[in-house]
Amino acid sequence: MSQDERRLSTEEFVRRVEIVFGSKPLLVASAPGRMDFLNTHQDYKGLPVVPIAVNLRTYVGLLRRRKGIFRVQSLTLRDLGMEHLDEFEIDDASLRGGGWFGDYLRSVVTSLRGRVSISAEEGGEIVIDSSVPFASGLASSAALEVAFCAFLNRFWGLGLAPFEIAETCFVAESAVMGIPCGRLDQYSAAIGGAILLHPFHPVRFEELPIPACSFVAVDSGVRHSVKEIHPVRQREINEGLKQMLERNMPEALRRRLSDSYERVFWGEIRYEELEPLLKDLSDKSARRIAYTLKANESTMRAVEALRQGRMSLEELAEIINEQHEMLRDLYDVSIPEMERLRTAMLRNGALGVKISGAGLGGCLIGICRDGRDAERVLQAARAEGAAKAWALSIDRGCHVEPVA
Repeated sequence: MSQDERRLSTEEFVRRVEIVFGSKPLLVASAPGRMDFLNTHQDYKGLPVVPIAVNLRTYVGLLRRRKGIFRVQSLTLRDLGMEHLDEFEIDDASLRGGGWFGDYLRSVVTSLRGRVSISAEEGGEIVIDSSVPFASGLASSAALEVAFCAFLNRFWGLGLAPFEIAETCFVAESAVMGIPCGRLDQYSAAIGGAILLHPFHPVRFEELPIPACSFVAVDSGVRHSVKEIHPVRQREINEGLKQMLERNMPEALRRRLSDSYERVFWGEIRYEELEPLLKDLSDKSARRIAYTLKANESTMRAVEALRQGRMSLEELAEIINEQHEMLRDLYDVSIPEMERLRTAMLRNGALGVKISGAGLGGCLIGICRDGRDAERVLQAARAEGAAKAWALSIDRGCHVEPVA
């Protein structure tokens, strides 16, 4: 396993901090990455989504206390030869902009200030390390935000529940940083496990049983930005909705629609109701709206079967493949490099493979019958040019770790 494919443990993080800085961290918190399992690109529309937290984790540790400021060092970025130091005052956590890594931490402090009373006295020197790859579709930014918020929750004695940590981090990324995300990533990192998340108020979630299998994740190495993808798809949907509202339709249907994707009652509309109207829209808008409805119907079929414990691994794989094909053909977020990797994975033991995250690069995730099949899939993906590949398991949510 290469350094890039490591699965960092608490013990390894503590040992590395001790080697680099000469002492163990005083306090450690962590949060997992996640697989965007079912209903990708739907959380920002308010539709239910199914994320799975996985055992690639981000760690935040306290080296020493410092009054009034946080001084941050990222070992992950240092290893990559990138800028890895940040410092900001607790009572003035202004953003630097330009994709600065420290802005994810600064935004969490700002978001917390809007929720709880914070003393500006208690800061410290912070060290970060992570095995969640950047910009790959496994939610590295949410893992960082949630790990830091879980750290602050214990450090400052805030008493926040995991769902409150998740909401704090969602506000940090969406409102403070202005990134057009939904709640999928932050809630998965905070809650952990496999969950069905209803992301609009009232936000709620439930645990879902997943058939026994081996998970794999394959990083294409092609980088993407949510800012380059989500706003474009959202605009294309809105353009179609505006065109649609100009047509004649039953009043009961019109009341469920809107000229904004955020205000449509998607969960109350069947694809068959809109299908006659889609043919009059531009091709892109029609396909984006068709994806929204078809992927949701596919997800809810799977969720109901999972709830009742009557879904086989093969049936789940069929849903996964179906959703990838919709992401590719209706949402246009696949690329040739990902399709080549996916074909290699399916030919070598993966039952189902789909995009995780925004797409146009990043990760593919898959399910296999067992560890032997998973290893063959990983070898085939590496031979096909994958940047990184992992066999993964379901993991817990954010946690304050014991330091021996």
